[in-house]
Amino acid sequence: MEKRLIPYSIHLREDIYLKLKQVAKSRNATALVRDAITMIVEGDDSFNGGYNKAIRDVSNLISQDQWCESIGINGVSIATHLQEQLDGMTINQKVNK
Repeated sequence: MEKRLIPYSIHLREDIYLKLKQVAKSRNATALVRDAITMIVEGDDSFNGGYNKAIRDVSNLISQDQWCESIGINGVSIATHLQEQLDGMTINQKVNK
């Protein structure tokens, strides 16, 4: 139930690019930028954006867990069931910017 990622190109000022490169040394820069854009689009404030990020992280963890994928009830894996439950917990807000 993993969602497909679609490539999207952005242009950054050189100073921002260099800061991003420095900050992202220990982490994948693509994921850092993707998470930031997603938080801005999905929520007005840092709490809701962080909350939605946590929901996505848990959903990804469940989808990658071998036990959750292999155990199921009535032909539905526990991973699929839990991801559907988590999808309903995200907070969708309009960005007023």
